[in-house]
Amino acid sequence: MYRTCIYCQRDLGSNQVIERFPVGGRLAFDSAQGRLWVICERCRRWNLSPMHERWEAIEECERHFHDTPLRFSTDNIGLARLPEGLELVRVGKPVREEFAAWRYGRRFIQRRIRSMIKVGAQVAGYAAAMYAGFFIIFFIGDDQNRVVARVRDDEGNRLRVTRKDLKRIELNRADTRQGWSLRVSYRPWERIGLLGARGKGKRQTVDIMGANAMSAAGLILPKINSFGGSSNQIKSAVKRIEEAGSPERLFALTTPELPRWDKAYRIKHMDADVRLALEMAAHENTERMALEGELAVLEEAWREAEEIAAISDKLLIPKSVEDFISRHKARILGEG
Repeated sequence: MYRTCIYCQRDLGSNQVIERFPVGGRLAFDSAQGRLWVICERCRRWNLSPMHERWEAIEECERHFHDTPLRFSTDNIGLARLPEGLELVRVGKPVREEFAAWRYGRRFIQRRIRSMIKVGAQVAGYAAAMYAGFFIIFFIGDDQNRVVARVRDDEGNRLRVTRKDLKRIELNRADTRQGWSLRVSYRPWERIGLLGARGKGKRQTVDIMGANAMSAAGLILPKINSFGGSSNQIKSAVKRIEEAGSPERLFALTTPELPRWDKAYRIKHMDADVRLALEMAAHENTERMALEGELAVLEEAWREAEEIAAISDKLLIPKSVEDFISRHKARILGEG
């Protein structure tokens, strides 16, 4: 059972209500399709649960949803808040546009609010730099070197993508079955400190193909789309996905037919609704792969998220506390 968000690497939290699935404070479920998600309270991404952990948990969710009077439902989607604090989102048979509004709308709006707050803070920081010297400018600029995504190339190597590298991520045509590839700029290694991880080394570039490219896109696109989107942009994005027919085809159709030196290849320069459509398509494609039995993709991403989270946690724990925990853990296991 996984407890870390596959996307932002934060703890998914817990609940005391669903005995078969005590993870998360907000769960979404689809009884007809047999799907169960944990909605991360930090980034609002939907984390699909492993296949073998769903069925009995979904039955519990269904029962609790109908037993609580504090719920709101349409013909397709419902929301219930249990007295214990757990929130349940029940998915019926919604049209794609309604489902997208529930699934992505709140997340994109929250991103926009956070981005506006961050921009305001940066402006205030630059103003303060006039009185405090250049250290503040350096501190703000160093945020561009922060690692915002970790992806794998076709050889399985870990690539550290910094905020500065996001500007160079490209969608290119390729002579493959998919017809496209993702060109990723990255740093070869990183240094993790109290203020987070910073990418180190000279920028390098690699082309990623196929399923690896789609997986990488699912992790990188939310960072490029940090400003979120409006309801109209979400509707336009959904329309693009419907017209394409599949996530893979959407990526292929979006790849521009322009001279190689044109910046239109860079995702950062694409229209907002196009970028949002690509993000939504990448996310849904990851779930499709999981539903087809390819859980290894999700398991690898979760395993990496757990690894990074463990490193970050240890940075905040003094050595004396670690030793104390180790001694008592050994004593308890010995008594058991």
